[in-house]
Amino acid sequence: MSKDLQTRSPRGRAALSNVVGRFEPITRHSVDDGWAKDEELPTLRTEVGIEHPRSIITYNRSPDLPFDRSINPYRGCEHGCVYCFARPSHAYLGLSPGLDFETRLIARPDAPDVLRAELAKRTYAVAPIAIGTNTDPYQPIEKEHGIMRACLEVLEDCGHPVAIVTKGALIERDLDILGRMARRGLVRVGISVTTLDRVLSRLMEPRAPAPERRLLMIRRMSGAGVPVRIMASPMVPALTDPELEEILKRGKEAGARTASWIMLRLPREVSALWQDWLAAHYPDRAGRIMARLREMHGGKEYDARWAHRMKGEGAYAEMVAARFAVAIKRLGLKETAPSMRTDLFQRPAPESAQLSLF
Repeated sequence: MSKDLQTRSPRGRAALSNVVGRFEPITRHSVDDGWAKDEELPTLRTEVGIEHPRSIITYNRSPDLPFDRSINPYRGCEHGCVYCFARPSHAYLGLSPGLDFETRLIARPDAPDVLRAELAKRTYAVAPIAIGTNTDPYQPIEKEHGIMRACLEVLEDCGHPVAIVTKGALIERDLDILGRMARRGLVRVGISVTTLDRVLSRLMEPRAPAPERRLLMIRRMSGAGVPVRIMASPMVPALTDPELEEILKRGKEAGARTASWIMLRLPREVSALWQDWLAAHYPDRAGRIMARLREMHGGKEYDARWAHRMKGEGAYAEMVAARFAVAIKRLGLKETAPSMRTDLFQRPAPESAQLSLF
């Protein structure tokens, strides 16, 4: 557990600490000075920095992932999901995977122009681009910065396929683009629903839309002809996994065509943040939840091996997988979506040196 643990999180935030990242040469911890700690914690305001990336498409070779490239318009995520596996990435910026991850964000306003330039390269070979696999492109700051919409405009202009994962209701703003791309077989969307319990959702995902709002997002996406996946993830043993069947059922009723699930993952600093959160909010279940997670990872809190990290192994993991298989068969949901089209891609014309002077 972290050394700078608070007894409760600041208002509207999930993390209970600002644990130092693994690359920092110093650490810090709070000290009890004998005074009562019943005063209200100050409100933490969101700060947004700017980054000018030289490249925007990130490539991976993971056999666990159905895509080999992705885009992240933002670093950090204001949704503040305490379980987010992307939190450790903030350590590369010299920031904490704790409260910094959800309050000190980085916007990349040049992303659309950099994307267009990368797609224009003669060596670029088209394949679906994933967006939202690390941090949410439709987190609240997108309303002001509009980077995700601008990236979608580039992809639509080029006829490039894209797969989006989000919890953000702001995606509905872009239904005009998404609807047109869907009619050309160029887009699919995954909506993550972790729990249907409003209280639990507010504690785990303090600035993400409420569960019923996400189901409405599925309904509106589906109504516009956009293929939608209901993502029951992450499943938390002994906390949210009893809801698996109902989440899938509600997603199907809202119009989802496909479904998936992932077990809770606790890489690097996420483990301490998660255990602090459990101790504060669900102390009666903390031991049981962590015992189940260790059972699925060979006694460790997390095992990052490929073909293992997403689902775990052992009796409990197999039981959840079996329940999922039975549920989607009964509901008529599919695990695999039809392939998106790549034959419509038209490489954008590179900006000439002369035009770039104006």
